[in-house]
Amino acid sequence: MVRETQLSPAHFIYPIFVTRSNPGAIHGMPDVYRYTIDEAVQVARKVEQAGISGILLFGIPQSKDETATQAVSSTGIIPDTIQAIKRANLNLVIITDVCICSYTSHGHCGILQDQVVSNDPTLPVIAEMAKVHADSGADIVAPSGMMDHQVHAIREQLDCSGHEHVSILSYSVKYASAFYGPFRDAAGGAPQFGDRKTHQMDCSNAQEALREVDMDIEEGADLIMIKPALSYLDIIRLIKDQRPHLSLVAYNVSGEYAMIKAASAQGWMDESTAVLEVLTSIRRAGAQSVISYHALDAANWLQELST
Repeated sequence: MVRETQLSPAHFIYPIFVTRSNPGAIHGMPDVYRYTIDEAVQVARKVEQAGISGILLFGIPQSKDETATQAVSSTGIIPDTIQAIKRANLNLVIITDVCICSYTSHGHCGILQDQVVSNDPTLPVIAEMAKVHADSGADIVAPSGMMDHQVHAIREQLDCSGHEHVSILSYSVKYASAFYGPFRDAAGGAPQFGDRKTHQMDCSNAQEALREVDMDIEEGADLIMIKPALSYLDIIRLIKDQRPHLSLVAYNVSGEYAMIKAASAQGWMDESTAVLEVLTSIRRAGAQSVISYHALDAANWLQELST
């Protein structure tokens, strides 16, 4: 009755990795899997039944090249998955990751020129990728590559294609973090050389987060992502305090998930108690929604606590 911060399954978004080949367990992320399209539909049904509000789809293509050809294919892994989930008539918000790192042979988030990520040539590719997802039925597209002016390029492409209703969840505040390691194995998007510090944020910067948010909102973003969550609770709170009208989403990332899984496997902490505490802290900091690999389990644990 006196609890200040509410936590319910409706506050969660569940990430799903989809592939046409080599489905199965993901190293470093116990109980998280790569699914076939049919399996992804089954998981999405469980998500709906658990009362979770939405899913975030990541695709692993069968082939990769330097220019991410499969990322803009209308018969690619994500368009086909969206359409399969739509046919299942599930009451879920479908969000799609819009980044080409899993589709390029070099694993970087943009088109390369002289072995360096080049911002401007990347924008038409990710804009087309967003359009293809919207054509297939995505409700929200989530550009995660941290390319300058990516939101403007996507908003313009969506509007020109009759998708004014499709929202943009921009990874406006994405730090260059050590906590992404397990995800890069999951999505097959680890860079083959170099790193992403040229376009992701320095962990020591806070005011930069506000500048990134303002730029993306001005360009047409509807929701703002902060990633990772746990090491950046202060950033979530800063943005919530300084920009209270914005809808904030925080990503409880793979490394954060893996830490709790590893500690609980050793008997060093109770997994359910730790997870619900972490998710509550992210909500308390100011996040409207939380993307978490623990979302399905957390929804079940909340249900058990309420009965």
